[in-house]
Amino acid sequence: MPQGAAERAALERAKARLDRLGLYPDSVRLDGVRVVVAPWFFRLPRLRRFAGFATHRVILLKRPLGPGGTSEDLLTHELCHVWQMQHHPLHMPWTNLYSYETNPYELEARRAAAVTSERAPA
Repeated sequence: MPQGAAERAALERAKARLDRLGLYPDSVRLDGVRVVVAPWFFRLPRLRRFAGFATHRVILLKRPLGPGGTSEDLLTHELCHVWQMQHHPLHMPWTNLYSYETNPYELEARRAAAVTSERAPA
């Protein structure tokens, strides 16, 4: 399914949020990154508990962006994973074989979304 203007605009907003953090030497690159809504993907046994998943260039979402669907906080979280893979293309995915709850990349993505959220305390 082709990416629409709304998804692209949401990616740009998520990038702007991450750019404020300076976690890596280069800011996240959006070239080639796309958002795909794929509820079927999250029916796979090991992925049922997730609402989003990032590869090096694709962010898979269980539900479309917007009210009642995927939040921009989750999109920012997943884009942070793309950013991590841009800087650690082999190490970052490899760490997914270990504990999800204590994975340093997962913790970093959670913090990145939380501190840049509109709901974050000022």
